[in-house]
Amino acid sequence: MTSDKTLFRENAGTGQDAVPLLDALREFASAGPAYFRIPAHRFSRGVDECLLHLLGENVFCADLTEAEGLDDLHAASGVIAEAEKLAAQLWGSEECHFLINGSTCGNEAMLLACLKPGEKILLARNVHKSVLMGLILSGAVPVWIQPEEIPGEELEGPVSAETVRRALCAEPECRAVMLVSPTYYGVCSPLDEIAEVCHARQIPLLVDEAHGSHLYFMDDVPVGALKAGADLVVQSVHKTGGSMTQSSLLHVQGDRIDRNRLRESLALVMSTSPSYVLMASLDGARHQLAMNGRELMQDAGRLAALCRKKLKEIPGIRVFENAFCDPLRVVFSAVACGISGTHLQDLLFRKSRISLELSDSVYVTAVITWGNTEEEINRLINTVREAAVEAGVSENRKEFDAAASAKEILRIRPNVVCTPGRAWNGDKIPLLLESCIGKTAAEGVIPYPPGVPVLYPGERITEEVLGQLLRLREAHVPLHGPADPSLRALRILS
Repeated sequence: MTSDKTLFRENAGTGQDAVPLLDALREFASAGPAYFRIPAHRFSRGVDECLLHLLGENVFCADLTEAEGLDDLHAASGVIAEAEKLAAQLWGSEECHFLINGSTCGNEAMLLACLKPGEKILLARNVHKSVLMGLILSGAVPVWIQPEEIPGEELEGPVSAETVRRALCAEPECRAVMLVSPTYYGVCSPLDEIAEVCHARQIPLLVDEAHGSHLYFMDDVPVGALKAGADLVVQSVHKTGGSMTQSSLLHVQGDRIDRNRLRESLALVMSTSPSYVLMASLDGARHQLAMNGRELMQDAGRLAALCRKKLKEIPGIRVFENAFCDPLRVVFSAVACGISGTHLQDLLFRKSRISLELSDSVYVTAVITWGNTEEEINRLINTVREAAVEAGVSENRKEFDAAASAKEILRIRPNVVCTPGRAWNGDKIPLLLESCIGKTAAEGVIPYPPGVPVLYPGERITEEVLGQLLRLREAHVPLHGPADPSLRALRILS
């Protein structure tokens, strides 16, 4: 294994300068042990040469298991516990858990920790599909609230504190409230106000902050969920904090959460063979943010501001901006040029190999980080300008069918017949989609990304819902959930 040992144990840092898990992995591999444990590849010696050429040797030297001195994620008391404690200190929580099944398992664990079968939870309708899995596993009863509308925009706005207050007055048996903030489009809700509403009723606020781990290192941005007082918070550090894909954090604070039940819930949904590569990447990302986070986010913010400024100079391009939005999300539209969001994403990749995070029938979304360059921003701008000029701008453009836009999806009011858990466990039969009016869905229909369900298991299929599903099918929107992804048929409760 190649190395520079001065980076590790012999020059170990203290406080946020430390990297305890990285140190331990490096030290173990450098000792040259005779390894008779899982995994089989043995420090890269048994790796396929094509894979080794792509990934390099060192990643396999860190791909270990619960060997001597490397701790155990499911009963952390050594270097993993040290790394988790440093993460808690950096983001400002009382306790932090490393997640190696992504924020999905964190969302599932939050619901399992707070709810028993039959108990109610107040949920924003734009929560991620992983919350559906948590509802099924926990047997909880969802009570839905809708985000606010943003005038003139085809995407959902924040959830207001007043909406939460009214809903809790109408449904006082709710045991928790769960929101997503920021959304996939970067929209943030007033979490400090919402936390006050929840805590006045002595119930916890759970926040899916998968897209917001970076907010804690920026000024003049929407407040992070932990600073706002949320009780449980999940963050996908890999999305906006620099760790590897599928590595996330679950934070807890306050006395409204049974922490033993939370740990037991995590054990239910996380692998018993956790990836040390992913955990090491969390340790390294935390270290980088602790040492240079504000400077890195300042660079990212400058690039995002430059991108928005130049996009707004292109005729026919409309940039979404709002005070309650994540400044590192650049959300824009070319519908005035007759180009849908999905078509624009395709054009940008075919013309200049520009790959964007998200598209729907109206918008595309670019996520800007410190890893981007001004050259990439200029390439994006030039290609968008070229596409807009080729298409032209016209006041007489026909309206796009916004079936796949976030706002249109959330206009549908759910008609709940039974819980998602009961529907998931029920007997299912396939039925032609056009024949499903009045039936109860036994599976979800989830445009992905962003992963916000149009239809949950246990909800009645109304004419309005059917119309939306037919438009999604006609537009060939990628879907998660249905056994028939073409949506010719849908499984219903028999």
